[in-house]
Amino acid sequence: MKFVSYRTNDGQASYGILRDGDEVVDLGRRLGAQAATLKALIATGQAQALASPHASAPADHRLADLTLLPVIPDPQTIACVGHNYEEHRVETQRDPTQHPSIFLRVVESLQGAGQPLVIPIESDNLDYEGELAVVIGKGGRRIKEADAWDHVFGVACFNEGSVRDWQHHTRQFIPGKNFPGTGAFGPALVTLDELPADRVLPLTTRVNGEQMQHATTDQMIFPVPVLLAYISTFVTLAPGDVIATGTPGGVGVKRTPPRFLKAGDSVEVEIGSVGRLVNPVRKEEAR
Repeated sequence: MKFVSYRTNDGQASYGILRDGDEVVDLGRRLGAQAATLKALIATGQAQALASPHASAPADHRLADLTLLPVIPDPQTIACVGHNYEEHRVETQRDPTQHPSIFLRVVESLQGAGQPLVIPIESDNLDYEGELAVVIGKGGRRIKEADAWDHVFGVACFNEGSVRDWQHHTRQFIPGKNFPGTGAFGPALVTLDELPADRVLPLTTRVNGEQMQHATTDQMIFPVPVLLAYISTFVTLAPGDVIATGTPGGVGVKRTPPRFLKAGDSVEVEIGSVGRLVNPVRKEEAR
């Protein structure tokens, strides 16, 4: 099953089932107080049971008529993983480590599919980072690796956009990772039953149609179960939390010359069996 979060033309926020590529069945209206948001639906622990009876209902919207939001607009935690593909670790000249590099993003830093990535007025060094995001279905602390996939509700495409000069002010990444509207998350949250049995997925990032990154998710240095076990040791994960699992090699800052995003560019992150996240790029206007 595929889920989207969105805003209608009259400004109402809701969520629903995406089917046949462009039809949306409004679950927010149908389930009401029982599950007012997608995060609330996941938190019931009965998402499939509550959603399935409505899966064949007449469509309420066409995807093109909606403003898509980040698939989980209101996560409690957004944890991001740095240098989790060997090619990217090498291109950034990072030493191998025994533990994943983790930092946090804030909700304000993310856009939905189709919404512009924003180059802030303080910098022209906005970079792309195509990633697979996993969304927690069952929360917990000190999750065991063997149980980790049981705690995942689904996956989505993620562009972990980075303002590189601000990222590199110090060894702490957070400033460069949290400018408003610099990343993206969507378009849909895809449940695990939609994925291949081995959950190995091809990931490609393109700028204006030109391939910039390509890898498969089995090339992660620290795979999803390791990440969930590690992160849940120091954070209690909750339903709807997001873990962005790291980007492959080929980022713009390490190209010769560097390839930072410019106003008018189009960036897409495509993951097999998951979808294609496309965002235009614009420059923030000085106030």
